[in-house]
Amino acid sequence: MCGIFGFIAPAGTPWDADLMRHFISDLIGRSEPRGRDAAGLVIISDGQACVFKKAMRPDRLLKRRDFRDFMAANLGAATMPASGGGTKLSRPLAVIGHCRLVTNGAQIVPGNNQPIITGKTVGIHNGIVTNDAELWAMHDDLVRQLDTDSEIIFQLVDARVATGMGMAEALSETYQELVGTASTVLYSDGQDALALASNNGSLFYAHVADPGVLFFASERYILDAFMAAKQAAIGGGGSTVQLKAGDAALVPLSNAVPLPFKLEKQAERPKVLSRQNNLESPLFRIYDLSERISDLQRCTQCILPATYPFIDFNSDGVCNYCRQYTPPKLAGPEALEAELAKHRRTDGETDCIVAFSGGRDSSYGLHVLTQDYGMTPMAYSYDWGMVTSIARRNQARMCGKLKVEHIFRAADIPAKRRYIRKNIYAWLRNPHLGMVPLFMAGDKFFYQIGRALREETKIPLVIFCAGNPLERTDFKGGFAGVRESQHGQRLFAFSVANKMQIAAFYLAQYLRNPAYINDSLFDSVASYFTTFVGKDDFLYLFHYLEWNEDEINRTLIDTYDWETASHTENTWRIGDGYTSFINYIYRTVAGFSEFDTYRSQQIRAGLITREQAMLLIENDNAPHLPTLYEFASQVGINLEEVMTRIDAIPKLY
Repeated sequence: MCGIFGFIAPAGTPWDADLMRHFISDLIGRSEPRGRDAAGLVIISDGQACVFKKAMRPDRLLKRRDFRDFMAANLGAATMPASGGGTKLSRPLAVIGHCRLVTNGAQIVPGNNQPIITGKTVGIHNGIVTNDAELWAMHDDLVRQLDTDSEIIFQLVDARVATGMGMAEALSETYQELVGTASTVLYSDGQDALALASNNGSLFYAHVADPGVLFFASERYILDAFMAAKQAAIGGGGSTVQLKAGDAALVPLSNAVPLPFKLEKQAERPKVLSRQNNLESPLFRIYDLSERISDLQRCTQCILPATYPFIDFNSDGVCNYCRQYTPPKLAGPEALEAELAKHRRTDGETDCIVAFSGGRDSSYGLHVLTQDYGMTPMAYSYDWGMVTSIARRNQARMCGKLKVEHIFRAADIPAKRRYIRKNIYAWLRNPHLGMVPLFMAGDKFFYQIGRALREETKIPLVIFCAGNPLERTDFKGGFAGVRESQHGQRLFAFSVANKMQIAAFYLAQYLRNPAYINDSLFDSVASYFTTFVGKDDFLYLFHYLEWNEDEINRTLIDTYDWETASHTENTWRIGDGYTSFINYIYRTVAGFSEFDTYRSQQIRAGLITREQAMLLIENDNAPHLPTLYEFASQVGINLEEVMTRIDAIPKLY
């Protein structure tokens, strides 16, 4: 199972950052056979725990520049020149590492990978807790945040230490509740020591009296081989000790001398000096994409980052999109009434065709057209394999209550999903953000169906409840080198030059990456023509009416019991099965998603503040694993493999 390793070195230890980096690399290499799904490291110094973890093979982690930079910065910060020459540690330092074999909790969720962080406790666990569900139910005051069984150990210890209980006692009481296997190494704020424990004997340590350091690992062989190979560099010898089943030890960071104790109930347990974290910086600093993204330069007025296509900032940090912003000019309700009056019938017969996805815009549009403008629409939906169950249920709610005829057109769904799968794997061979829209090419036949229904029914008015300027996603074309702003949310309205540029971009990508030339090719070409070439003379509802999110949500939820997604308060895009996946790509590689652009447009329109937007995107951009798994199962991809490969793509930041 998983590999645990690490060391403790007190202040004055004659080591430098480069030597400790070699120790870590060697221990990772020796521990990797125990787990290759993910790897992580925590460096503890002066009361702060700095964490780096990735869902990737440990040997690949060692090659990453950001991981090498992480080690260099945090190991180097704890060293200082020695008076007799060389370098020594200026303060105690501890390293805890982990090579993960996934048993519970998908590695694509960063929190599931180790080290695990809960409250003020960080550490690693090897084994499987088989009664974690029962423990969560028993301790209903604790809030579960992860899928991994390991979390309950850290939550229980953290909660007990928070009451003033010593680490040894907290660990003992926690282990008495556990069923299964658990070998752990933990650090908790206020406890100036690492705690090592095992209930099955899968943890070993070696204390070296001179220079006074301690190393630990999951196997005797791993630790013995490491100590033999590095004996000269370590500065002395040391015999390996097994923490037998039910054994534990506190290891003070000040001297690295282990204080053994039993995990069973007993009156006396070792105590160590406590310390307070007086740093202005937080106890935990997690080096992951979120931190790198948070360091991105963003517009001081909206929240668009420096990675947004064609962006630039003035001396005040305001982006060109904010500087050039002008409120959209809507045609207005009077103009809408004039258009609808040309087609409105009074005999109860159908007088318009409404494209109906089941999302909030089309649902509200159906309400407005029937209730406010007295139209008698026919709604049509196109199921190409990525319509969510929420969207289908909302379609039924709206059409049932409004008594609207609902026409379905279905694609060859297995084929459409196969096309998505093949294009995702093709894209991963040579990823370019400009090609991500290819995954959604299959839904563009919505336009063609509207044209066909108009011919079949002889009803000339086709309405798209779209055109909301807040929902612009111009960056998708921007990554393909296309800058277009005067399209009114209509791809047909792109300039001829930009349509040709898009076609040329795709052709070049196809030639560079022949994997795109698969059985989706003809479907993708047809999608381009139905989108950019086929005539779009539809009426766009939100070219006329003001778009008010609060009013839309309130109307739909209160009047129609319209269903929202349980994992987010945002009602945008919940009807699209692919949205979570493509936004994961954009945010991982470029540092922003559709939601960053949506919130930025809201800021410019005066609907929310920049501070509100920054808080909202934390929730908007949080990956929702069940939705991602549903998408993966539908299109037939290995989600863990694909998301790990996405994470390895060079970033724009």
